[in-house]
Amino acid sequence: MTVTMTVKQEYKLFINGEYVDSSSGEYFETHNPATGEVIARVAKATKEDLDKTVEAARAAFETGKWPRFTAAKRAQLLNKIASIMKSRFNELVEAEVLNSGKTVGAAKGQIGQAIEDFEFYAAAALTLKGDVNPVPNGFFNYTLKEPVGVCGQIIPWNYPFMMAAWKVAPALAAGCTVILKPASYTPITAFMLAEICHEAGVPAGVVNVLTGSGTEIGPLMTEHPGIDKIAFTGETDTGKDIMARASGTLKRITLELGGKSPSIVFDDCDIEGAVNGSLYGIFYNTGQSCEARSRLFVHENIYDEFVEKFVEKADKLRVGDPFAEGTHVGAVISEGHEKVIDGYVQIAKEEGAEVLYGGMRPQGREFENGHWYMPTILGNVTNEMRIAQEEVFGPVVVIIKFSDEKDVIRQANDTIFGLGSAVWTKDHGKAHRIAAAIRAGIVMVNSPISAFPGTPFGGYKQSGFGRELAVETLNLYTETKSVVSYVGEKPLNLFGI
Repeated sequence: MTVTMTVKQEYKLFINGEYVDSSSGEYFETHNPATGEVIARVAKATKEDLDKTVEAARAAFETGKWPRFTAAKRAQLLNKIASIMKSRFNELVEAEVLNSGKTVGAAKGQIGQAIEDFEFYAAAALTLKGDVNPVPNGFFNYTLKEPVGVCGQIIPWNYPFMMAAWKVAPALAAGCTVILKPASYTPITAFMLAEICHEAGVPAGVVNVLTGSGTEIGPLMTEHPGIDKIAFTGETDTGKDIMARASGTLKRITLELGGKSPSIVFDDCDIEGAVNGSLYGIFYNTGQSCEARSRLFVHENIYDEFVEKFVEKADKLRVGDPFAEGTHVGAVISEGHEKVIDGYVQIAKEEGAEVLYGGMRPQGREFENGHWYMPTILGNVTNEMRIAQEEVFGPVVVIIKFSDEKDVIRQANDTIFGLGSAVWTKDHGKAHRIAAAIRAGIVMVNSPISAFPGTPFGGYKQSGFGRELAVETLNLYTETKSVVSYVGEKPLNLFGI
């Protein structure tokens, strides 16, 4: 891909349809993870800036046009947003690769899905409707679906633009206004999304972007009485903190949190398909995915053959320049995160795990700068080890041998998480029996693909609650109002006096 460097050198806060200085005048730097180079300065928001943004979003909701547009009008504008995204596709891909270190192939797929998300919710907006319900004679009852209000949306760094689309599109479809808080590592495409919404004709104040430290702005957003809902994707402990803080104002919340997803490979599977799919399931996006299938359970009858093929394929993965076509594995997000990943590998080795492949930074001049970690495969692992229980959030997979279906289901469910999972078998009866038994929000059968626009995405247990990417997501951004009307001929006199 030809790099044109369309990223600005400086980004202010985007509030009420325009870029404005932060009240403190402070900035932070955002980097290219593949090189470590600074690519832009970004405004650091304060509580005063948050108050100003809430005021703008609240005014746009209480007295503005957006919640009062017809569903058809909002749908029209959502489709226009998608159209502008298509015209700026290469710019969006370039910015996403530059700011996140993900491969250009991954970025193209994710920007493409973000476009589809807006098109999907343009159509889904037209499904928002109330009901007429049976009531006693002389009464009439109907319900209305009304937007929940001002929504704070906190976006992770692993899928910056796509996750923003997952949240902004349904919120807009429902008639809400939005305060978008991107991760400090990857703020650039959030600004581009706000610009696109404004260009499409979304009124000022409906989509706003605040940037700054998640540990500072995030809690302030969660506790702010002027914000009606928080939608968060990220780490589980942060989700718990958000849930506790939101209780003070009884905010509506949606949490899509961590995972330690199992992939179960039976001995009657298509072994080539299972190897290829399992490789993608963990090493796509450099393993920085909440639903990455990082626990690989392989039946003892095919264990040796599977591991041999899996390691052989891993050795063929191209690690390197994220902008180079054909690169499979890009950079990890930061130096600190690289150390976290390696720390887990070292702990696993101390607990008795064997490094079958990787387990280090890649070697070579192109990797001297930036933040990198090899695709890593660990064997001789038991499900009780930390490496099999805690989320690494990097290109690290453990392979565990099993012999019994009942026991592998027990092990698959033996985790605090319940986001993704996969089953590999030619026996569809078995596949759906296992799917019913796994405690996870997503089960992939003979495929590593976890979601399309229209398919619910979310978790069980400590992987969070609420479902994104589906029609039912609109319920998370609406309130149901019941209107009970007496239409009888005689006036009511219930006290009889």
